[in-house]
Amino acid sequence: MALNAPPARHVSQRIDRLDDHHAIPYLRELIVFLVAAGIVVPIVHTLRISPVLGYLVVGGIIGPFGLGLLADDLPWLAHVVIADVEGVSTLAELGVIFLLFVIGLELSLKRLWTMRRLVFGLGGLQVLISGAVIALVAWEFGNSPQASIILGACLALSSTAIVMQLLIERRRLATPLGRSSFSILLFQDLAVVPILFMLGVFGAKMQTGVGIALTLALAKAVMVIVGIYLVGRVVLRPLFQMVSQTRSAETFMAAILLVVIGTALITDLAGLSMALGAFLAGLLLAETEYRHQVEVDIEPFKGLLLALFFMSVGMGIDYRLVGQEALWIALSVFGLFAVKSLITGGLCLAFGLPRDVSIETGLLLGQGGEFAFVVVGLAMSLGLVPSDTGHFMLIVAGLSMVATPLVAWTGRRLAAAVEKREPNGGEVASDAPVEELADHVVIAGFGRIGRLVGEILDAEGIPYVALETKPRVVAEFRAAAIPIYYGDAARIEMLRRVHADRATALVLTIDDANANARIVRVARAEWPDLPIHARAHDSQHAAELLALGATDVVPETVEATLQMGVRLLSGLGLPVELAQRRIDDRRLAMMEVLKS
Repeated sequence: MALNAPPARHVSQRIDRLDDHHAIPYLRELIVFLVAAGIVVPIVHTLRISPVLGYLVVGGIIGPFGLGLLADDLPWLAHVVIADVEGVSTLAELGVIFLLFVIGLELSLKRLWTMRRLVFGLGGLQVLISGAVIALVAWEFGNSPQASIILGACLALSSTAIVMQLLIERRRLATPLGRSSFSILLFQDLAVVPILFMLGVFGAKMQTGVGIALTLALAKAVMVIVGIYLVGRVVLRPLFQMVSQTRSAETFMAAILLVVIGTALITDLAGLSMALGAFLAGLLLAETEYRHQVEVDIEPFKGLLLALFFMSVGMGIDYRLVGQEALWIALSVFGLFAVKSLITGGLCLAFGLPRDVSIETGLLLGQGGEFAFVVVGLAMSLGLVPSDTGHFMLIVAGLSMVATPLVAWTGRRLAAAVEKREPNGGEVASDAPVEELADHVVIAGFGRIGRLVGEILDAEGIPYVALETKPRVVAEFRAAAIPIYYGDAARIEMLRRVHADRATALVLTIDDANANARIVRVARAEWPDLPIHARAHDSQHAAELLALGATDVVPETVEATLQMGVRLLSGLGLPVELAQRRIDDRRLAMMEVLKS
C-alpha cells in the first residue's frame, strides 16, 4: 500500500540486516506495532478521540515517510521504523476480512433481504452517480477517458474498515445511519467485481465481446455466492457441533479461522472481494446457535488486525509530496468529500431518510477507500494511469481516510443541529427489524432446571435467552425454536452479547459449583444492580455465592429436604397451608444464617 518508494536506501538495507537475525517474518515490525498499539490506546481513551485517528497518525509517524526520513542521521531509529509497508499491508488486510465477518454475524439472511432496497437501490445509484461525476472531473483535468473511468470507479467506493469501525465504536450500527451506511458499503463490495473486470478489459485492449465477457463474469460471481450459501447451510452447523463437542477452545478457534479465511480465499480466487467472502461466512453463521461465542472469540483478532490496517494506511502517505502539492492535495481531498457527500446525502433524502441521517451518512462516506490502493496500483502497472497521477490520487485517498474521524465528528454535530430543528427527524421506519433484547432474563445453563425456568417464563410471557455449553442440548432446543445459544456465561463478553446490561435478571442453573461462582463474580463486578438468582449444591456453596454477590440462592439439598418436610408434616395430619408456612419460616431462617 506504499504510495512511493522509501526515501532512504540505507535505512531499508539497515533494517533488512536487522531482520536477517530473525527467523519469523515481520517479527520486528510486529513488535513495533504492538508497542505503538500499547501507547495509542491509553492516549486516545484519555483524550476521548477515535482510536482510528490515533492509529492513522501513529502509522504516519513510525512509517518510512515519518521517522524513517531521519533514520540515516539517527541510526537507532531504524529499530522503531516500519519500512516494508507493502508487506505489513498484506497482513493488515486480514483486519478488514475479520471486520466484515463480524458484521455478517450481526445480521441474518432475513434482515439482509429486507435491506435489498437500500443495498441495490441506494448503494447502486451512489456508486454509479459518484463514479460518473468523479470521472468527468478527472477528464476535465486532462486524463484519458480510460484513466478517468478508472479513477471515478475506485474513488466512488468508501472505506469499509474505517466507516464500520467508527459505527461500531459509537454503537450506531443498528441505527438508521448504520443501516444506510452499511447498505451502501455492501453494494460497493459487490461493485468490486465489475470494476476489476473493467480494468482487465482496458488492460487487454479488448475490442469485441465486452458485453458477453462482463455477463459471464457476473454470472460466475453469482454462482460462487450461491454455491457458498448452499454449501455453508449444509456444512457449518454440523462442523461447529462436532468441534464444540471437543470442549477445546483451540479447536473452536481453528474452525472459526478456517471458515473465515477459507471462504475469503474462495471468493478471492473467483475474482470477488475477500471481504465479501468473509461477510458471507458471517451471514451463514449468524443463522446458527454459535454466533455469540464466535463473536466473542474473534473480537481480539479483528481489533488488532484492524489497528494494523489503519496504521499501514498512515504509513503509506508520503508527507513530503503533500508539502510540495499542499494546495492541490487539500483542494482534491475537500472536493472528494464535497462531491461524494452531496451525492450520497441527496440520494438518502430521495430514498426517504431524514435530513439529519442523510447529512451524516453523506459526510461519513465521503472518503476514498482501501480498494483505491488496489485499483490505482494495478492501473499504473498496466500503464492505464500515469505514475504521477496515480501517486497523487493515492495520497488524496489516503488523506481522506485520515480525515474521516474528524469529518464524521463534524457530520454528527451538523446532524444533531438539524435534528433539534426537526424533532421527528431521527425517526424513520426501519428497512430491517433490529434485534433489541431488553427487559429479558438470561439463563446460564439449560439442563433440567434451566428448562423448567424457561417454561415458567414462557407461561408468564416473559422473554428470556439461554446460554449452554453442551452442543447437543443447544441443537435440540434450537430446533424447537427456543432462544438458546452456544456460549460460556462465565465470559463477560458473552454476557454482553446477550445484553445482560439490559436484563431484568440473571439465573444460574449450571451443575458446576466453580462455574457458578465465576459467573457471579464477573457479573456482579460488571453490573452491581443486576439481580442474580443462583443454584447451589449445599449450604456451604450457597454461602459462597451470596458472599460473591448473588442476590438469591437455592441450595439443592436443603430445598429438597424442606420440600420433603412439607409432605411429611401434611402426611402426619398437619394442614397443608400450615405445613407450608412452617417450612417457609424455616427456609427464611436458614437464608438469614447463610447471609450472616
